[in-house]
Amino acid sequence: MPIKIPDQLPAASTLRQENIFVMSETRAESQNIRPLKVLLLNLMPKKIETETQFMRLLSNSPLQVDVELLRIDDRPSKNTPTEHLDTFYRQFQGIRERNFDGLIVTGAPLGLVQFEDVIYWEHLQDIMSWAKDHVTSTLYVCWAAQAGLKLLYDLPKKTRKEKLSGVYWHKTHKEHSKNPILRGFDDSFLAPHSRYADFSPEFLAEHTDLDILATSATAGTYLAATKDKRNVFVTGHPEYDSHTLHNEYVRDVGEGMEPAVPSNYYPDDDPTQEPYVSWRSHGHMLFANWLNYCVYQQTPYDLDHFSESAFTKDDDDE
Repeated sequence: MPIKIPDQLPAASTLRQENIFVMSETRAESQNIRPLKVLLLNLMPKKIETETQFMRLLSNSPLQVDVELLRIDDRPSKNTPTEHLDTFYRQFQGIRERNFDGLIVTGAPLGLVQFEDVIYWEHLQDIMSWAKDHVTSTLYVCWAAQAGLKLLYDLPKKTRKEKLSGVYWHKTHKEHSKNPILRGFDDSFLAPHSRYADFSPEFLAEHTDLDILATSATAGTYLAATKDKRNVFVTGHPEYDSHTLHNEYVRDVGEGMEPAVPSNYYPDDDPTQEPYVSWRSHGHMLFANWLNYCVYQQTPYDLDHFSESAFTKDDDDE
């Protein structure tokens, strides 16, 4: 089944060229089914690139997904045309009275910025607080995972001495093998990371009640979730394209930052060679599982009757 996005959104053309089923708003209006309402809060600077990456993953599902784009505030963007933002993005005030099946909060290039110094921190607090009563399941990605842990568990910001950049092996935790978020996962899998944030599994286990579902010996916690699956934390970037880490590396080199070559990304760790993708299948499975088991299987059919008390832990989670 397709994702439903605005007819003229740039991502639509890109995804169709990749043979991904994208349904226009016009065609979807003629179908008598209720699509999942998913809100994408895009915090990344290059918004067109990021929205395309996430829509690519949301498309790999038998469910029809109606994606709406949300911006954190009305400040001008240096990397996205104002016309694009005005046409396709909504302001929070315009949607805060509505309910949604799912919310995705993207990463942001704020790894070395203290939370209180983030210019839109109060806005983000408002949205995350709103989500408790208006969203069935929220997916926090990379920096957003760190922000979510601060707002939901009051965890302090922990930062690595060196930036973590590359593609790393992870293993699933057998004690949570029945968790539906892990359904279909291999015992070990690859996923990309690009962050300064430190997600120690031991620290999270000690200070939260999260189910820690997958970890890496190098990258730490990769995937964790609340027991009711209403909050899911992904500390890496399964949405990244093949060249995203490369572009970040070239950018940092150009700025004189002397970054380390992304690990396990280029053949022979040689940045002059074409990088290869080793995480795409895992990323699609993760998003398909989130949509199915955390959103579709949990959400009420009538979103106007959203009730937090309706969410209970599945027997499969025991």
